[in-house]
Amino acid sequence: MKYISTRSKIKPVTSAEAILQGLAPDGGLFVPEKIPKVTLEEIGALQDKTYEQRAAWLIGKYLTDFTADELGECSELAYNWFDVQARVPVAVLIQDMKNPVAPVGNMELWHGPTSAFKDVALQMLPHLMRMALKKVGETKTILILVATSGDTGKAALAGFADVPQTKIMVFYPEDGVSQIQKLQMITQRGKNVNVTAVRGNFDDAQTGVKKIFGDKKIRDELDALGVKLSSANSINWGRLVPQIVYYFSGYLELVRTKQINLGDQINICVPTGNFGNILAAYYAFRMGLPVKKLICASNSNNVLTEFFRTGTYNRNREFFKTISPSMDILISSNLERLLFHESDFKNVSRYMNELNLTGKYSVDKKLKTRLDKIFHAEFVTDDETKTFIKRIFGSFKYLVDTHTAVSVAALSKYRGRTKDLTPVLNASTASPFKFTAAVLEALDQTPASDDFAQLKQLNYLTNAKIPKNLDALAEAKILHSDVCDFDQMPEKVLNFAAR
Repeated sequence: MKYISTRSKIKPVTSAEAILQGLAPDGGLFVPEKIPKVTLEEIGALQDKTYEQRAAWLIGKYLTDFTADELGECSELAYNWFDVQARVPVAVLIQDMKNPVAPVGNMELWHGPTSAFKDVALQMLPHLMRMALKKVGETKTILILVATSGDTGKAALAGFADVPQTKIMVFYPEDGVSQIQKLQMITQRGKNVNVTAVRGNFDDAQTGVKKIFGDKKIRDELDALGVKLSSANSINWGRLVPQIVYYFSGYLELVRTKQINLGDQINICVPTGNFGNILAAYYAFRMGLPVKKLICASNSNNVLTEFFRTGTYNRNREFFKTISPSMDILISSNLERLLFHESDFKNVSRYMNELNLTGKYSVDKKLKTRLDKIFHAEFVTDDETKTFIKRIFGSFKYLVDTHTAVSVAALSKYRGRTKDLTPVLNASTASPFKFTAAVLEALDQTPASDDFAQLKQLNYLTNAKIPKNLDALAEAKILHSDVCDFDQMPEKVLNFAAR
């Protein structure tokens, strides 16, 4: 399997090369030349496999220059850190006991070391990258450059800390992440890590990182230092491909619990910001997973909802800080990959140029029609998010975070609008203890003033278990305090690379 760019006809590269480069030389994103297919029989054969075995087999469909033993080793090393044997268990919520065709399987993607769904990919990526370095004979240090809206940063730091031949630098919006998310990052240990706040929002941080990747002068200066850039954001194919696995695994969990039969269609609902998580669901669908509809759930930063409804992507709008901060994004980078697969690189190149010049673009009717067959989009306000946190806990004694609540609320809107009661796999992306203040307010409580007191308050109120990694933050030492403006980011990167 070779990899090409979404924007032009560049020479195809191997998966190892794509993982190490992160971004294509023309500024596009690497995509597989073709999407591999799996049969229903092959999906069924994964039923009795462990999550690690499912991951190694499915990822092997894409990373064909890695051996089965290598992918097995990567998978075992990645998921040993998870606190449940199933790795990504599915809690089945029946919305209407009189209507058994309406179950919602809440796929808990937050049992890794940082209590967020990014762990599923970012515990795997460092091992893939370590093996990729050997495969291509690379001797330079790889500097992983990350922009985060909250969860990616800590998950990447945890994955790459003290990994040989790598450095990792994370930029996050100074006031755009939760206090727990911030503490997770700025207390990260490791000789090869740096965490820097950016004055601005996530889109500022992400745009700054993209510009650094595209700046030849900076790349030449880094090269002279013996350093090459790569990414742990979902623009990196090695970060995205492990996410495809959990949609197959979640489907098989619904089969195992007899919510569906093998071969039955499901809908998949995903809280969406940068479009990587739902794009992984799209790849699973294109591979052969029985999916009827992909439901794209957004918060008040509803640029994606508008895009899927109108065919126009327009980032020229007010930016909202919400209680689901990991979704506070107006530039959804991974949408570019979807446009490529459903169109071609000439159109993608034109769309991206228009986006850079005017902040918006419109797809043609033919593409819009194809997307309508696959996707449905809804957005949810903060008040609606809190309503569903309270409703879910009241109905099922089951606690969800603000992002998961956005997804369930969007699903409710979809079902009300379409009357489609197909069983659903819902992506639950973070522990509720990462967003304690908003969750407590949703449950009609006044949050304690101290973040760690809030953890205990939520635990006492709901009897839900506090993740050990979050509980330990109270005693963790703050190690990173750098703050910079958007235009200072290149200087910060060069200074860190030179250390």
